[in-house]
Parts: sequence; structure tokens; C-alpha cells
Amino acid sequence: MNIGDKVRLLRAKGEGIVSRFLPGNMVEIEIEDGFRIPVMRSELVPVSPLEAEKLLRKSTFEPQKPTAPSAPSILANQGIYLAFVAVNDREYSLYLVNNTDWDFPYALGEESAAPTGGVQFRGLFAGMLKARAHQKMNDLYTHATFENWPTFVVQGLWFRAGKSTLRAPLVKRFKARAATFFKNKTTVPVLNQPGFVSQLDAEGTEPAQPAAPSSNRPRPHTIRPDELKAEMLKPKNDPDAIAVDRPSSVVDLHTEALLPKGTGNRGPADLLKLQLDTFEKALENAVASGMSEITFIHGVGSGALRTELHKRLGQHAHVRFFEDAQKQKFGYGATKVSLK
Repeated sequence: MNIGDKVRLLRAKGEGIVSRFLPGNMVEIEIEDGFRIPVMRSELVPVSPLEAEKLLRKSTFEPQKPTAPSAPSILANQGIYLAFVAVNDREYSLYLVNNTDWDFPYALGEESAAPTGGVQFRGLFAGMLKARAHQKMNDLYTHATFENWPTFVVQGLWFRAGKSTLRAPLVKRFKARAATFFKNKTTVPVLNQPGFVSQLDAEGTEPAQPAAPSSNRPRPHTIRPDELKAEMLKPKNDPDAIAVDRPSSVVDLHTEALLPKGTGNRGPADLLKLQLDTFEKALENAVASGMSEITFIHGVGSGALRTELHKRLGQHAHVRFFEDAQKQKFGYGATKVSLK
């Protein structure tokens, strides 16, 4: 049972939506008239998906016509990774990982220097990688030949059924470098196994250049296999191991924090939209980078911003639960969000 789930009371007539988990195995639910009541967890049963959709469309003010399911209000737009997972102490399997809410039609190949000069490309795989999915590539790469690994090239499109914003195709190259490759050891998103990852769609990254002709390439640094093996077998919690960059775990949504030079001629509606856009982007980045929790400081005010945040959080598929943050640290106007 999660925040936002639709539930039915076992010993009374009524339905509601889970809004918060309370101590003592109690659950707070919001019933149809907008009131929130505490109920023992054992007195609740989840509503089936078809019934849940009908319950969400109900209104006490006016009847509504059935509508097609709408897209999530918050989408994870970033999170395409190449991941190398150790098969044994000598070999790695290559994975392509999609930790976004978009389907990702892709083509994967490799570039290397041609014997006659220039660069040659070899196509390896192509297909459709569904949202929150991974695909294992069959080739195995050994640490003994690390210095001769090719430049990997990933080309991809972004697809969602229905209306969505047109996104530019993704074309990224990745060349493994010993100086940085073995520092990116972390838990691979979606796959949930330890491995070495490279995020291809991170903001601010530049695609690697195609491999230079053999006559112009600098001589590679000699890589000792025993050193690579030791790096590969380092514990995941090694202090030298770092994960991909993550956004701040505390996001201040006050207008003075977002617009330090003043609001200018922006009205209340424009300011609220700016706050919600900032909230959505921060939550999207937190999900894409595998964060476990994030706190939003929204203040007290009229409560409109807090209400809208809680509404969207309650409908988000990757939110485990949310609650008021510590008042001693953030006052009365902050919400802590736990992510799946």
C-alpha cells in the first residue's frame, strides 16, 4: 500500500485515497468529501485499477464524462545509461539502461580506427527499450583488453503515445578511460546490480569525439590487468567510489530564492507556475539519479503551493511516501519526499 492508492473500508461503507501513514499501523485516508480520517491498516483493502480510475473521476460538485487516462503530471526525462556489470573477475557484460518515463528506440554501435586510416563504424544492436527497462548486450569485454575497447555510439529517439513535447534525438559517444571509468562504481539504476555506469543524457555533457586515425592517436597508457582486477573488485561502499552527479536534496521554492533580483511584473499565477516547474524538474532529476529522498521548502502562505505539491506527489509512481519535514530544521513549510 502506497501514498495515492485507492482503498475501501472493510467494516464501513466508504472509499478513499491514502494520504499519509501514521504511527501504530494507522493510515490516513482522504474520503470523497475532502475530509481525512485515520483508519487501521487492517481495516482497508486496495481498490482494483478499474474501480480506482472510476473513483478518481468522481466529483461531489458535478458529474464528469469518462475521459481517456491522462499522462503523468511529472515525467522523468533523463536517465539513459551505459552500464558494465562484472560477470567474473575477467569479463564485463554491457547493458543499455532506460530509467526514464519515455520509450527509447535505439541503435548501438562502436567506432574504432580503420587499418587503412580514418574511422570505421560497426552496428551491434537496435531495438525499442521501454520506459524503466534495461537490455543486455551479448558482447563480453575483458579488462585485459581494456585499452583496446572501442568508442561506443548510442543513437536514440524519444517516444510517448499521445501528446507530448517533441524532443531532439540523442547521439552520444562513450570511450572508457581508466582514470575515470573505475570511479563510477555504483548500483545500476533499474538493473539494481553493482556496476560501472556512464549517463549519456546528463545535462552539460559533451559527446566524445570519433576515434582518431591510428597515425594520429597518442600511444595509450599501459594498463596492468592486476590493477584493473583490484579496481573491479572494490567494495561498493569504497570511499573513492562515486556515483553520477545528483541534484540538491533540499530545494527552496520561495520566490525570493528562485528570483533573487525580484519578481518584476510577474503575477501570482506566473510565480506559482515557476515554483511548480522548479519542483517538477528537481523531482524528475532526483528520480533519474536514484536519490532516496528530497525535501521541498514551500512555506505556509495560503497553502495553494503545498496543496498542489501534495496532489502531484500522491499521483507520482516513483514516490514511496511524503510527510511534513522536521519543523526544527525547516519550520512549518516543508515536505520531505521518500522515493522508490
